[in-house]
Amino acid sequence: ERLKQEIDAFETQLKALKEEENLAKELLTKTNRTLDAKENEYNLTKSLVDNLEGFPEAIKFLKKNDRWYKDAPLLTDIIACDEEYRTCIENYLENYLNYFIVDDKSHAMQGIQLLNDSTKGRANFFILNEFSINKSHIQINLGTKALDILHIEEKYTHLVEFLLQNVYIVSEEEIKNIKSEAILITKNGKIIQKGKSISGGSIGLFEGKKIGRAKNLILLRDDIRLLSKELTHQKNKINTLTKSIEKINNQLNKHHLVELQSEINLLHEQYITFKSKKEQFTSLLDSNTNRKEGLESNIKQLEEYLFTYKPLIEQKATALKTMELEISDMNQQLLSKSELLTEYSSNYNNQNLLLHQKQNKLASIEQELKFKNDLIQSSTERIEKNSSELKLIEEEIRKIITSDDKDDGALIAKYQEKEAIENALTEYEKEYYHFRGSISDLEDNLKTFSKQKEDIDQIVFELKNKQNELKLILVSIKERISVEFEINVDAIIEEPYSSQLTKEELSLKVKSIKDKLDNVGPINPMALEAYEEIKQRYTFIIEQKKDLSEAKNSLLETITEIDKTAKEAFSESFELIRTNFIKVFRTLFTNEDSCDLKLANPKDPLESEIEITAKPKGKRPLSINQLSGGEKTLTAISLLFAIYLLKPAPFCIFDEVDAPLDDANIDKFNNIIREFSGESQFIIVTHNKRTMASTDIIYGVTMPEIGVSRVLPVDLRAMNIIN
Repeated sequence: ERLKQEIDAFETQLKALKEEENLAKELLTKTNRTLDAKENEYNLTKSLVDNLEGFPEAIKFLKKNDRWYKDAPLLTDIIACDEEYRTCIENYLENYLNYFIVDDKSHAMQGIQLLNDSTKGRANFFILNEFSINKSHIQINLGTKALDILHIEEKYTHLVEFLLQNVYIVSEEEIKNIKSEAILITKNGKIIQKGKSISGGSIGLFEGKKIGRAKNLILLRDDIRLLSKELTHQKNKINTLTKSIEKINNQLNKHHLVELQSEINLLHEQYITFKSKKEQFTSLLDSNTNRKEGLESNIKQLEEYLFTYKPLIEQKATALKTMELEISDMNQQLLSKSELLTEYSSNYNNQNLLLHQKQNKLASIEQELKFKNDLIQSSTERIEKNSSELKLIEEEIRKIITSDDKDDGALIAKYQEKEAIENALTEYEKEYYHFRGSISDLEDNLKTFSKQKEDIDQIVFELKNKQNELKLILVSIKERISVEFEINVDAIIEEPYSSQLTKEELSLKVKSIKDKLDNVGPINPMALEAYEEIKQRYTFIIEQKKDLSEAKNSLLETITEIDKTAKEAFSESFELIRTNFIKVFRTLFTNEDSCDLKLANPKDPLESEIEITAKPKGKRPLSINQLSGGEKTLTAISLLFAIYLLKPAPFCIFDEVDAPLDDANIDKFNNIIREFSGESQFIIVTHNKRTMASTDIIYGVTMPEIGVSRVLPVDLRAMNIIN
């Protein structure tokens, strides 16, 4: 118990020390992250200052030229202000940020001469001794005066007053309602109002980063120095806490409470084991005693039973042997009888099978005989029916012959065919009676006869149709004669014939008139309607063709315009992405590293392949595939952010992008993510501790039960606020 109390005290102390150590580690991580951010910002700012990123070639030339006055600063170097006002001040002074500030006019003339001799472009200069106190002042009661938020040296006061004397920073709502001669700019720099003119628009991602670079560099250097001292202090504190924890752990290890407790537990388990074994043996002994008594009584009963029934058992055994011999003889007889039964059964089955075959054959013969009789009867009926139909056909043919004299020749031919059919029918009847015994031949003849009958029916049907057509033609001719010549044909037919011409002359005249009519040809009464219909369709097709031609020309013009616009937009976007790619690449690597994007076929940019060139310091790879995994990843990240800068997205998702990176490159990656997180939300899937430590919120997936996942969120921002 005493050891337990001591250990509890040690554990309480150890828990407090571990909590203090965790807090110190979190503070160390936060400080380290802040220091890394400051160092990266310092390196980036120093790179921008040293390389004069974003400045014209003339500015870079004069800054690096030993023959010119090097102490001349740029306007961006002398102006400094708080972060919240940088964007609006930079947007307003955008046209003056690249101006050099010189003491007198001779320095400016010297710089202009150097630029002219080297053909390096143009530069602008502010001459300090030309500026005096500016007394013109416009006062308004809204907003913040721009001069009040700037941090500048005294010798540049007149220059800055000249540039920002009447400039006020107001809100977007105020700028809509104020009418003043003063210059008004919004805090975010989107709108600038100068008297009766106003300008504005969207703000770029890197705007507000030019002014105060040099002074910001000094401030960053001081912040880094302070953070380094704080980091060293925190590391020493963590080392002290670690040593204290190790000391307490060593003191805890000196006590053998665990060993004593385990020994006590072992003895207690042995005691319980022996106690349970004793109880088991006691119960087993009692059950064996009871079982022994029962067995002894059973043995006595069995001995008495054996003594009584032993002679009877011997008699039964003798009788059993006699019965076994009888059963053996009976089995032999049964086997022979079974063989004989099998033979009889086989013969019976064969005879029964033969009987069924004969019965089936008899039934099939009877069925076939019945079928043949039915077929003969039906054939006889069909012949009688065909004979009656033939008589009807003859009557119809006679009527057709008497009704139309113009088809005499055809009717005679049909009549001859009819006679041939009658003769054939007679022959068929003779053959039928002659070959009545041969059913198969009769069936063939019946099939042939049926086919010929169908042909005759078809012919009769065609003759009827032709007769109807002739009647219709005759009616139409009568109507046409009645309409065109006003002649009643029926009346003429009924009138008695009287003519001075002979029959032969009339025949010749009729023939001549028929020939003339044949030469004229038939009249198409639907020709006018057909012409109108075809003309209307022709007009419609011509209009459709014209519309298609115009649509085709319009489509080709649209395609040309779209292609031109797409090429221009692509070229412009490509150049912006290329510039961003070079800038971000050097941020992730060093300023001495180079990279580029090139089009394989600049004449056709929309279909051209894009070549990515990345050359870190000390390497000259022929292709991007020759880079290491980390270098490939950083190059890909540079390209992604170059595209992102062109049109920032509301959120981005990275899936284990930092896996191939080492610690130094991971810190660069985290810093650039942190830099761009002000405009977008980044979701990162990672296993890297450094990346996890640099995030705002962590979502971890655990499996408390098999097959059941759970998400645990941790808000590091709230923890940082508490710390």
